[in-house]
Amino acid sequence: MEDPELAAIRAARTSQLQKQSGGAQGEDDGGKQAAEEQMRRDLLATILDSAARERLARIALVSPDRARQIEAILLRMAQSGQLRGRVSEEQLIGLLDQIDGAQSKSAPAKGAIIFQHRKRDFDDDDDF
Repeated sequence: MEDPELAAIRAARTSQLQKQSGGAQGEDDGGKQAAEEQMRRDLLATILDSAARERLARIALVSPDRARQIEAILLRMAQSGQLRGRVSEEQLIGLLDQIDGAQSKSAPAKGAIIFQHRKRDFDDDDDF
């Protein structure tokens, strides 16, 4: 035995959801991206303490790609339950050191000069 008012509310809500799902396909992706970006910032605000947020913002000023990479790692860690409580600035620095260590092992530093010395056989006869 269903209440007629409840049935009307359900029908209205169902039609509203159908309109939103149909209109979302034609809607510009800018709105979705802005909403995702806001959600990302909100999650980071809950994960990081104020000092760590400030450090991440300074990193973003210098290297936006690196900041995005760090944010993605932090969000993944939070979703998988690896983070206990808020991340402090010291923990963020430790994470940065780990990332640097992993990247430096896989490839030489950008702009690094690598010297390759040729082995030469020196002869006493080649005196000048």
